[in-house]
Amino acid sequence: MKKIFVLLMVIPALMAAAHGACADPQNGAPSKTTRSAEIHKHLSDSTLLDVVQKQTIRYFWDFGHPVSGMARERSNYTFGYGNEVVTTGGTGFGIMALLVASERGWIPRDSVSSRLLKMVNFLLKADSYHGAFPHWMNGATGKTIPFSRKDDGADLVESAYLFQGLICAREYFNRENAVEQDLRNRIGWLWNDVEWDWFTRGGEQVLYWHWSPNNGWAMNFPVRGFNECLILYILAASGQHYPVSDQVYHQGWARNSFFINGKSFYGYRLPLGFDYGGPLFFAHYSFLGLDPRGLKDKYADYWEQNTHHVLINHAYCVDNPKKFKGYGEDCWGLTASDTYNGYDAHSPTHDNGTITPTAALGSFPYSPVESMKALRYFYESQGSKIWGEYGFRDAFNPTQNWIANSYLAIDQGPIVVMIENNRSGLLWKLFMGAPEIQSGLRKLGFESPWLKGKK
Repeated sequence: MKKIFVLLMVIPALMAAAHGACADPQNGAPSKTTRSAEIHKHLSDSTLLDVVQKQTIRYFWDFGHPVSGMARERSNYTFGYGNEVVTTGGTGFGIMALLVASERGWIPRDSVSSRLLKMVNFLLKADSYHGAFPHWMNGATGKTIPFSRKDDGADLVESAYLFQGLICAREYFNRENAVEQDLRNRIGWLWNDVEWDWFTRGGEQVLYWHWSPNNGWAMNFPVRGFNECLILYILAASGQHYPVSDQVYHQGWARNSFFINGKSFYGYRLPLGFDYGGPLFFAHYSFLGLDPRGLKDKYADYWEQNTHHVLINHAYCVDNPKKFKGYGEDCWGLTASDTYNGYDAHSPTHDNGTITPTAALGSFPYSPVESMKALRYFYESQGSKIWGEYGFRDAFNPTQNWIANSYLAIDQGPIVVMIENNRSGLLWKLFMGAPEIQSGLRKLGFESPWLKGKK
């Protein structure tokens, strides 16, 4: 995907949105998954959630790379690189989606564990840099595919999303059989090899997003909040062999002119981040495993932060100040996605009329009523126009009469995972139960019911 350089020059922190780099949806090769899926009317809420989760999981199961099992970046060609591009962060989201499939009996447990063991064996031989993986790899060879000319090495944020999923898998596959034991051990090898402290660039009190053996620190992007990268700091503080100190969190992540907000929008107070909250993936990516319920530190209550962010986004779409076609109570959700003229990070302050299903559906824990209204509208009213073999297509823009022909791993994954967290809390239970995550949260001064043994 293309990084959104023009937008980032205006709003520097939204460079975080650039992790979702895409092919031009107008020029990418046609998806191999163009046939529509059948629409069933008058389903109960529970049955409809089953249908959406099962169909979306197919992106990671049926469309996973045949050699590595990793998640393909997208269903159409990725920025001219062809069919071999797999995504590090999207694979982490996909791993979590496959755990849902196993837990609900949609794919046999031993089939999922075998698929994940294939992935892990691939990762053990793939290119890595001080234990971190590149944003893109060739799914057959494990060789780095450059994300941009100088971004041809470690991508620490994408790696954090991968390890969020791997830690959940290690906790889930806890049986004493050969495959599950081997899977746990090999995930441990990968996890313990990440040199989180290397990415402080020689001891600075902040983590850097990129490092390349060819270009060093030329990307020069310190990761500061508030955006989608909180999980990076939680994992870096939780590392067993190469952790960072709590001061890297407090002096790096939490020291920024756009970290504290405290203003209200549509009647909802927003503790952190940009006005109106920014694109909704800020409330999704770090919190696929990190449970925001009761999660607090000295800066924010993260349930309040995320819930209010989502409700502001919803209220803005209902208000629809730019009078875009289609917006309303049941058609809402602004986040990063394909759009009619490329790829962009959509939000109330950067809106072109594009609705992205993952925005509302990935927000189910925060807005269950509003998200269910959106789900029924997307499925029943839009129907086969946006519903296909791998669930909902990436985005649509009624004003431009445009519908994406693409599915993206980083957008499909949160739909499955956050619906499940709202239904059962499965991924939150797995991730927050990991002992090193609990240790890292304590180290950084977080409060959580999980740290009191009350979940």
